[in-house]
Amino acid sequence: MSLYEKHVLPRLLNFACGMKAIRMQREKVVPLAEGRVLEIGIGSGLNLPFYDREKLTKLWGLEPAPEMRQRARKVADKLDMEVEFLDLPGEQIPLEDESVDTVLMTYTLCTIPETKQAMQGMARVLRPGGKLIFCEHGAAPDASVRRWQDRINPLWNKIAGGCHVNRAIPELIEEGGFRISELDTMYIPGPRPLGFNYWGTAEVA
Repeated sequence: MSLYEKHVLPRLLNFACGMKAIRMQREKVVPLAEGRVLEIGIGSGLNLPFYDREKLTKLWGLEPAPEMRQRARKVADKLDMEVEFLDLPGEQIPLEDESVDTVLMTYTLCTIPETKQAMQGMARVLRPGGKLIFCEHGAAPDASVRRWQDRINPLWNKIAGGCHVNRAIPELIEEGGFRISELDTMYIPGPRPLGFNYWGTAEVA
């Protein structure tokens, strides 16, 4: 791991993913999580303040980057929240089948290398009737914006920790074994190639 990846990138991601427009998106979806919750890509813990703790019985936070887990632990301690951290990649979820009520995924699918495998893992651990709650950025509906996304994606991918700006989020979720039950989209404030958001809920198909 380079010095950039270890020391600079975590700070940049924490700053970028904590901006007001993204924070407002988190406020929309995180409080919907309930029961035994698995957060995929908990990162530096930016979602933690928005959980409705009265709805939670258990919270797992999956995050492969030790630098980000360390930041998230500090946030959890400050909020006096009990979080069990899992340090395996998103494609490998070390939980039993049908053991989770809610899977939460925010601004994570853009960086997962094996998206289909990861989504299938989320489907495996969800109980019957459980739900996936997601909020992601991805491919824009406007051709001119998509062209810019395709142009900048190779460079952005290198400097932003493997993030892809042009992924077709609904298709990836459905290819992984889910059926989307609610879906909203919009451009959030900021550069349009980075700002088209998808959010909603899905169930195992």
